[in-house]
Amino acid sequence: MAAFLARRLAQSGLILFIVIFLTYWLMGLMPGDPIDLMVQSNPDLTPADAARLKALYGLDQPIITRFWNWLTQALQGDFGYSRLFGQPVWEVLWPRLVNTLILMLPVVLLSIVIAVPLGLLAARKAYGWFDYTVNLASFAGISVPPFWFAILMIIGFAVTLNWLPASAAPPGDAGLMDHLRHLILPVATLTILNVGTYLRFMRAASLQTLRQDYVRTALAKGVSETRLLTHHVLRNALLPLVTIIALSFGSLFSGTLIIETIFAWPGMGKTIYDSVLGNDYNLAMVGFLLATATTLLGNILADLCYGLLDPRIELEEVKLGG
Repeated sequence: MAAFLARRLAQSGLILFIVIFLTYWLMGLMPGDPIDLMVQSNPDLTPADAARLKALYGLDQPIITRFWNWLTQALQGDFGYSRLFGQPVWEVLWPRLVNTLILMLPVVLLSIVIAVPLGLLAARKAYGWFDYTVNLASFAGISVPPFWFAILMIIGFAVTLNWLPASAAPPGDAGLMDHLRHLILPVATLTILNVGTYLRFMRAASLQTLRQDYVRTALAKGVSETRLLTHHVLRNALLPLVTIIALSFGSLFSGTLIIETIFAWPGMGKTIYDSVLGNDYNLAMVGFLLATATTLLGNILADLCYGLLDPRIELEEVKLGG
């Protein structure tokens, strides 16, 4: 186990370095830089002032040198300042990262809780009315445009029925219950949009597992329906779902731009989008760094879950001749 973790961490570190370098390089190819934007907004600055500022901030150096300087400072915990917010990058990202976790964690948990039992039952009653209903609902959730569905939810529950607030962010002096009430609509919207993907994979994996010989043997021995689904089907059918959940770790931390914008929620998605448009290199780089790192971490956790769900999967490599 220790050797496996060390090997995967080394691989993830190399992938993280490559992705961050490519991101930094691509952002460096974008037209304009913070100094150019400053010159355009202030006619009193001369070309000589712009050249002096670029030399001061190292923007006149080659991209490799600039990336190395940024990386060495980041490894020391100094991620620089945000040009858009005028604050240290971590002070800008930390509250938005917490906001994204508050919004996205309930969505993932609710999606799993809904998708797993419905997927099992749909596979057990395949090609019946229940299966067709679940499939139709999952296809609808996958196909509906997020911006349109979010607006529809606001019109229905906030404007017409006046049951819930349209914004996810309550006033600053709001209590805990008021915060939860404001989160109901965006969490419900994201859950409906997200659960369809989990449900489709859970149904397909369960359907394939139900066709295995050991399941037929269990049925022939008189195993009850509940025990068949929970002990013989669920554990093996969860493997593909674990993969999908692991791949969603990146979006979990990078947020959902459209939903955050419509519901006025200050999360990571809107922040990263604004930083890219505003050429805020430091803020964008750390945002991409978090999204990439959490995606890689999700893959490592998925591998560990494989070993727990299926003992036949060995994490250690088999030694030849051993």
